[in-house]
Amino acid sequence: MTDEWQGWREAAEQALYGPDGFYVRPGGPGPSGHFRTSVHASALFAGAVARLLADVDESLGRPRELALVDVGAGRGELLSAVLAAAPRELSARVRAYAVERAPRPPGLDHRIEWLAQPPSGVAGLLFANEWLDNVPVDVAETDAAGVARYVLVRREDGEERLGDPVTGPDADWLARWWPLAPGGEPGLRAEIGRPRDAAWAAAVATLDAGLAVAVDYAHERTARPPFGTLTGFRAGREVRPVPDGTCDITSHVALDACALPGAELLSQREALHRLGVTASRPPLALASTDPAAYVRALSGAGEAAELTARGGLGDFTWLTQPAGSSPPGGISPSGA
Repeated sequence: MTDEWQGWREAAEQALYGPDGFYVRPGGPGPSGHFRTSVHASALFAGAVARLLADVDESLGRPRELALVDVGAGRGELLSAVLAAAPRELSARVRAYAVERAPRPPGLDHRIEWLAQPPSGVAGLLFANEWLDNVPVDVAETDAAGVARYVLVRREDGEERLGDPVTGPDADWLARWWPLAPGGEPGLRAEIGRPRDAAWAAAVATLDAGLAVAVDYAHERTARPPFGTLTGFRAGREVRPVPDGTCDITSHVALDACALPGAELLSQREALHRLGVTASRPPLALASTDPAAYVRALSGAGEAAELTARGGLGDFTWLTQPAGSSPPGGISPSGA
C-alpha cells in the first residue's frame, strides 16, 4: 500500500482510464453492468435520437455523408440501436463513430468506426450521453477559515484531506460558476468543472456543421449542491467513491458552464416529448380490436414513463449546441 495523496482529478483519471482502469479493463461488462442509463432502459431512447438525427440531416440539406458521433460510447449500444431505428435511406448515408477509450468490443456492427477521439471536420450529430460526468475534475472544500482548498484523496481507501488553497484559473472558475463564500461555513464543497468545459468545447469544435448534444445529471449556478455530488457506482449500487479502479467515479455536471453561445438547456422529459416520446396510454378500445397492438403500445407507454419520470431519468439535462458556420437549430418544440 502507498500513502500517496492526489487531487481528485488525477486520482479519478487513473482509476477510470489508467492501466486496468474501471472503463478500459478488458473483458468487463462495460457501463451497463454497473448502472442503468436511458440507452439501456428502452429502445425508445435510440428512436428519439434517430429522429433527431433525421432533423439534423434535413437541416443540413441531406448531405451525401452524415456523421453520427457517440462520445463515451460504452460498448456501442446506442449507435447500434440508432442505425437500426433510422430509415434505411438515412442509415445508408450515416457514417457512425464510437468515441471510447476502452477497446472495441467483439461483434460490434462493422459500420461503426471505433476511435479514441472525436473525428474532426465532419457534419452531423454529435451525441454524448453520460460522458461529461466521467471527465475527472478536482474537488474543492472550505476549511475552518472558509478558504477553498483542493481535496486530496488516497487511492487505496478513499480517505481525504485538504491540500493547498485553490488559486488561478480554478479559483476564477469557482468565483464565476460555483462560488464558495470566503470566510463562510467550513465543509462546503464544489467540483471544479473547468476540464469538462474544455472537453465539451473541443468536442463541439470537431463539427464543421451540425448539432452537439450532451445529456447528464446536472445543476445550475442558482442551485448548486452545497456539499457537491461526487460518488461511486458498482454493480448497480451507489457506493463510497474510492479511486482504486473497482468502481465508477462520477459527479453531476455544471452544464450551464459548459454551454457555448446559442445553446439550450432543457430536461430530458421536455427533450423527449419534443422528439415524440410520451407516456400516453393507448385507448382501451384497441384492446378489443387488436390485443397484440394494445400490449405493445402499453409496454411502450411504460418505457416512455421511465425515460421521462420526475425524480428519475426524466431529470437528466440535455445541452443542445448548434455547431459550425451554418448550424441547424436545436430540438424543435414540435419535434419537427
